Amino acid sequence: MGRQRGPGAGSRPGCVVRAMSASQTRAAVADPGPGSRRRTWAELLAGRVKRQKLGPEGQQKVKESAVRLLWSHLDLSDLLLEVDGPPRKTLCLSQWVSCSGPEGCADPSSSLVGCALRDQASQLGVPVAVLSGQVVASGLVRICEADAGPSPEVLLTPEQRNKLSSLLEIAQNLLAHSMFSRVSFCRELWKIQNSLLLEAVWHLHVQNIVSLQELLESQADVQAVVAWLFRNLRLLCEHIEAPCPHADIGRAVLTDTVRLLVLSGFQKGVDLRRSVKLEQTPQVAAAVLGRMLTFALEALAGGMKEESPEHRTARGWFSTFSGHTYRGIISTDSPKRFFFHTLTQILTHKPVLKVSDAVQMQREWSFARSHPLLTGLYRRLLVALSPEELVSHMQEVLETCEVNWQHVLSCVSAMVVCLPDAQQLVTGWVARLLARAFGSCDLDSMVTAFLVVRQAALEGPSAFLSYADWFQASFSSTRGPHGSSKRALVFLFKFLSDLVPFEAPRYLQVHILHPPLVPSRYRSLLTDYVSLARTRLADLKVSIENTGLYGAPLSAGDVAEPHSQASQDVEKAIAVFMQTGKIPAAVLEASVFRRPYYLSHFLPALLTPRVLPAVPDSRAALVESLKRADKIPPSLYSSYCQACAAAAEMGPEGAAPGRKEEPRSAEEPLGLLTAALGELRALLTHPTQHDGLLAQMAVISERLGATLGLGEDDSSMEPVVQLSVLAPELEGQEQRVVDLLLTSFCQNLMAASSIAPPDRQGPWATCFVKTLCRRRLLPAVLTRLCQLLRHQGPSLSASHVLGLAALAVHLGESRSALPEVHVGPPTPASGLPVPELFDSLLPCGTKESSVLCLK
Repeated sequence: MGRQRGPGAGSRPGCVVRAMSASQTRAAVADPGPGSRRRTWAELLAGRVKRQKLGPEGQQKVKESAVRLLWSHLDLSDLLLEVDGPPRKTLCLSQWVSCSGPEGCADPSSSLVGCALRDQASQLGVPVAVLSGQVVASGLVRICEADAGPSPEVLLTPEQRNKLSSLLEIAQNLLAHSMFSRVSFCRELWKIQNSLLLEAVWHLHVQNIVSLQELLESQADVQAVVAWLFRNLRLLCEHIEAPCPHADIGRAVLTDTVRLLVLSGFQKGVDLRRSVKLEQTPQVAAAVLGRMLTFALEALAGGMKEESPEHRTARGWFSTFSGHTYRGIISTDSPKRFFFHTLTQILTHKPVLKVSDAVQMQREWSFARSHPLLTGLYRRLLVALSPEELVSHMQEVLETCEVNWQHVLSCVSAMVVCLPDAQQLVTGWVARLLARAFGSCDLDSMVTAFLVVRQAALEGPSAFLSYADWFQASFSSTRGPHGSSKRALVFLFKFLSDLVPFEAPRYLQVHILHPPLVPSRYRSLLTDYVSLARTRLADLKVSIENTGLYGAPLSAGDVAEPHSQASQDVEKAIAVFMQTGKIPAAVLEASVFRRPYYLSHFLPALLTPRVLPAVPDSRAALVESLKRADKIPPSLYSSYCQACAAAAEMGPEGAAPGRKEEPRSAEEPLGLLTAALGELRALLTHPTQHDGLLAQMAVISERLGATLGLGEDDSSMEPVVQLSVLAPELEGQEQRVVDLLLTSFCQNLMAASSIAPPDRQGPWATCFVKTLCRRRLLPAVLTRLCQLLRHQGPSLSASHVLGLAALAVHLGESRSALPEVHVGPPTPASGLPVPELFDSLLPCGTKESSVLCLK
């Protein structure tokens, strides 16, 4: 508002006099001069009356002159902002609008601000409500622009907040007396939208002056509204994630704004408070929410640094998907509709990846390797949607849209890791996909089924069965979906053949070692595929002969270093030789039919130089049996004998020259595993963080695999585990890893028990034990338990005994899924289930052992 001059018609001199500010009044009074006592306004008027007696006409002229003087200095915007000064401490703000004293409360026209607004509206010839809207909008803008720095702001300073509070209190009183036009006010705000701060708009909404819906609806240019709100929300998300003194106010603004946008954009409704149907707001709300999610997803895909503005914005926006944000509207269907919309947008964001890309890259999209912000968003969606709804919606999106396979498969990983019944849910989903695929030769369903089950298998045995186990269970019997007709068989092998150029070696090995069951008359379909798969492995310089003797496919790490599998095969061969006294049939077959693996990997692992015992042990006996059967080349056997003699001369300190020192790089995976286990313990001590336990177990499984070279197919269990009770031994790296795991389990149990009883600690212990039950890890764990319980039992601390007892209980829960354990010296021993193994390891022959058994 500019300054208005001239009294005009219809003015109220008395009202305008009251409207003049204190500073303006002092300026209008003449200075009495130096040395004179400053007289009051009343004394000046009294003296004037004594010197000159005015008649009615003279008094009227004086009043008109006073009005002209006051109008020349009156500025309503300044008047409103001055309310924040000292008078606010002694005057109720309603007096500035409603009345100047008790006798005038019933008549708003006698109020100070009200009279000033009415006078000026009369001069301009506009309704007083329109003028008041313009004046309050002008004051709001001046507050927002005050103290504006070079960087864009979205929150007010404390001083601005105080001024705004006073201004809005005046606006509330004007509104209560029907002297305020919301329409005019909103129109004025959009004229200066670049200077309008979101917090100021939030205060208008919270104090019921103008709702955000009404403000959004008042602007005809939808794109301008979307751009303004998107800019402010982005700045606000970045602001609250940076260290700042008023982050709590920013979170309140963000929470209320998002809640309102979700309620408006995803539920058709009416503003019942004002009975005004809002048609434009849903469009604006959906557009803004979509742009914010797109910005966050692109920021994640761009690989920004953790403290970059984009990262902070994404982190702040994803935090709005927590249950706290939607408290109060959770009873409506708006949040669920919004979550479904969000999931669709995530799954279809920039679908540039092909199926072939997904087949080759999906290992990099596991839960532990996905961005933490993205997995955190998935976890919040999993809380809001039921598992059945989630799977149904994902299937609907896959059927109707082009999808981003990275987001689809990382979402599958999050579902498998975070949902307790995910294995059954995913298995049922995949079974339905296979039934549809073979029923109508639907290639899309076939692709989805294989990608989903492989992604689930990447999360380890604690979350899902291995790909090898699933493939065998699905296709190794006549009840499989492929056995219904020749058409189904042709469809299966064509699909597998088309995948061959993109397959990882571990999947080709599974298909070759555990092929689908095929009737003899269709055997050519299988042989053609096996020939193609073998050719592909040869191109990758990975021989199928490198596969373990007992049919265990190599993991990702074993493809590069097959000797790690050979060491496992040697231990199994020695165990079988101990039971039967004969060379195992698998070893004899490998020496003929898989000679490259036998000569290059198995024999070097068996003939590791060492100090030979005085009484030949089972390993030495197997070596001699193979030598007599001419299964060891003479030169290799001679080199072995010389190396063993050299080891004996070096003494115990150099007894294993063939064992190389662990490389320094091996410590890095172990350190990462230690850190992951420490984070799990920290989560257990904070009850509010228990929703992240399953996610942390996925990280531990990933790092455990990297430490020991385990793959997703390592969860396939052998039917028998051989355990040497008298002299259990472990390799150095294996023992360090197993000790770390067992110690962590005991510490976690104690930490969790200090917070909650065992039945309220969640599924962390069950998942932890499932992680230990891997094909190459379980024998090492049982060997270490044998060392501890049978040979070091009395020296264990109380916490260790308690932890091992709990471990025994959880192993007992998994009894049906665990192999039998053979214990004892070279004579054959009957197999024992794992739970009964503990009974055999705890003899009660002495007082100390009896006490340990009781504990």
